[in-house]
Amino acid sequence: MPELPEVETTARLIRPGVEGRRIAGVEVEWPRTVGALTPKAFAQAVTGTRIVRVSRRAKYVVLHLERRGRPAGVLLVHLRMTGRLVVEPRRAPAPPYRRVSLGLDRGTLHFLDVRKFGRFTFHEDAAKALAHLGPEPLEDAWLAEDFSRALRTRKRQIKPLLLDQSFLAGLGNIYVDESLHGARIHPEQPAHRISSAKARHLHSEIRRVLSAAVEREGSSFDAFYRTPEGQPGSYQHLFQVYGKQGEPCPRCGRSIRRIVVGQRGTHFCPACQAAPRRSR
Repeated sequence: MPELPEVETTARLIRPGVEGRRIAGVEVEWPRTVGALTPKAFAQAVTGTRIVRVSRRAKYVVLHLERRGRPAGVLLVHLRMTGRLVVEPRRAPAPPYRRVSLGLDRGTLHFLDVRKFGRFTFHEDAAKALAHLGPEPLEDAWLAEDFSRALRTRKRQIKPLLLDQSFLAGLGNIYVDESLHGARIHPEQPAHRISSAKARHLHSEIRRVLSAAVEREGSSFDAFYRTPEGQPGSYQHLFQVYGKQGEPCPRCGRSIRRIVVGQRGTHFCPACQAAPRRSR
């Protein structure tokens, strides 16, 4: 599933083609994609609005809408496993796997999704729709001191906690594994037993890994993730542990292991990331 770097890449690349454009028409090919609204209600809600800004929140691309100079809600796009956004600058045949298309006053924005898990939904109140999300790890407001304090109040294992979007927004399996390896923290370590120094190190590693992945337009480790321009990301070439089971750790040479933590496949180095001591 696309994580923060892939979604940030998508938002950045579609921005020039859709910001300032008016939505002149809507086609919904797969009704479940637009959520609770019927295709007709969805079209009525967004037709005639203008996309004034494209941003990202957690794993959502956010299209901010305006009607007659006033806020008119948002479109939240969750790519899930195989979703893609593609901007066609001029009229062209509909691409394969199209689920929703926004006809703009110049060009078309298509939402493509092979497996039909993605969502392209309208919400009148953006703050309410996104209220369940935790802080953004790449924003300056996310401080190491606050992160350390939050860890001390949680007794969950660190891997599932970092995957919890209400605790920290945007991280998924790939970047949690890579960040924990960088900080030398075992994925099963209880969060409240992570020292302040380790918490600061993990905070730094999360920001470093995410920033590097955004710079390389995310990770393409399967056939599904492609940028809106149809290109793969390249951060997968820098993976240290993710998907590397049986290969030597680039830091110490010990074989990378794969275990299941919180029902998720998890990759780590048993030497660099020592297992937590069990409480008596």
